[in-house]
Amino acid sequence: MPGKRSGAGVVVVIGAGVIGSSIALELARAGHRVIVLDRAPGAGQGSTSASSAIVRFNFSTTAGVATAWEAHFGWLDWAGHLGRDVGDLAEFRRSGLVMLDVEAAPRASWLPLFDEIGVPYEEWDSAALAERVPGIDTGRYWPPKRLDDEEFWEDAEHALGGVYTPDAGYVSDPGLAAVNLAAAASACGADFRFRSTVAAVEKTGGRVTSVRLPDGTRIPCAVVVNAAGPWSGAVNRLAGVGSGFTVGVRPMRQEVAHVPVREGYGGPVVADMDLGTYFRGEAGGDLLVGGTEPECDPLQWTDDPDTVGIHPTAAVFEAQVTRAARRLPALAVPNRPRGVVGVYDVADDWTPIYDRTELDGFYVAIGTSGNQFKNAPVVGQLMTELINQVENGADHDAAPVRFRAPRTGLEIDLGAFSRRRKRNTANSGTVLG
Repeated sequence: MPGKRSGAGVVVVIGAGVIGSSIALELARAGHRVIVLDRAPGAGQGSTSASSAIVRFNFSTTAGVATAWEAHFGWLDWAGHLGRDVGDLAEFRRSGLVMLDVEAAPRASWLPLFDEIGVPYEEWDSAALAERVPGIDTGRYWPPKRLDDEEFWEDAEHALGGVYTPDAGYVSDPGLAAVNLAAAASACGADFRFRSTVAAVEKTGGRVTSVRLPDGTRIPCAVVVNAAGPWSGAVNRLAGVGSGFTVGVRPMRQEVAHVPVREGYGGPVVADMDLGTYFRGEAGGDLLVGGTEPECDPLQWTDDPDTVGIHPTAAVFEAQVTRAARRLPALAVPNRPRGVVGVYDVADDWTPIYDRTELDGFYVAIGTSGNQFKNAPVVGQLMTELINQVENGADHDAAPVRFRAPRTGLEIDLGAFSRRRKRNTANSGTVLG
């Protein structure tokens, strides 16, 4: 749809989270007329606002690592990436991250990807880990266990190390990042319509033609992009797409705990699948603690994101924070839970789907699985490239589009994110991807 064709029709983006707002920005920059619909009162108020916003590079595929590495340059130069004065900016904090050794994802299985892409790293043994993260317990406890399992409390017989990536970190305010993207997109001409729910996706002759709102308002369009997060499956059903997908998506409730730390925490992000947790610092020195979906914990699937309880529960809070306290013995476990609840749009293999569909003009940026916030600066670019090429005749299913990352020059095969891909069995089975 570049050139004259780009003005021939409207692109409707469903969802104004960090992914949808990024897509809107890049489409608007490319000359498309963009309308963004979101059920919330503002940008980034759904899953994005509950994100841990960790920027890391540990993925199980070349495309995954390359995308994350490219994206982090966008966070480093956030104002430059936005290209517009949008007021207060979200901040990327380069704290570094250490991925602790774990049998389920040994470093030998993914370090070659770092070497291939050029991601700097340091390999730490247990002595280096203890030195670089003061107060850490380097014991190996795999596999993760429930707190009522007596083995959880047993002493570790072996020590572990980890792999440290100095360029990793986290974004201080994920919701603000989405607001920044939406403001930049608006400045480029995108039209954001909040408190707008899609009631129907209309089509003629196998081609999307419009979306309809509950009040009967019809928005004619040439292209629709489903970036609706945990509501993406429902939007796909409205469009009648998905029969050819080899990878499905499903909403899952997740909690993240906020824990006061008396002395503050100034260390790196710690990804600890050995105990089933991860943690990072927060403003003021407190700690954010999340879970890595270990097998011993039930997953909280839901059929309707709107019915999910929004308050953190004592059981999940205690499990996550006690595991973190096992790794950081000086950490106290508060009696009252404090944190945020979000809903992930989880793909079967925890790898996103960035693709076209069997309905011409209907595209998806879904299955972000709680691990794609970090890639927001790139997702808008690769989706715009995909849309432009497919709308101009490219057969992405037969010959997947290849995206040339502008900052690193890396070529990313978008077939890795195909709806028809062979499931990524090398993934860790968690939000860590």
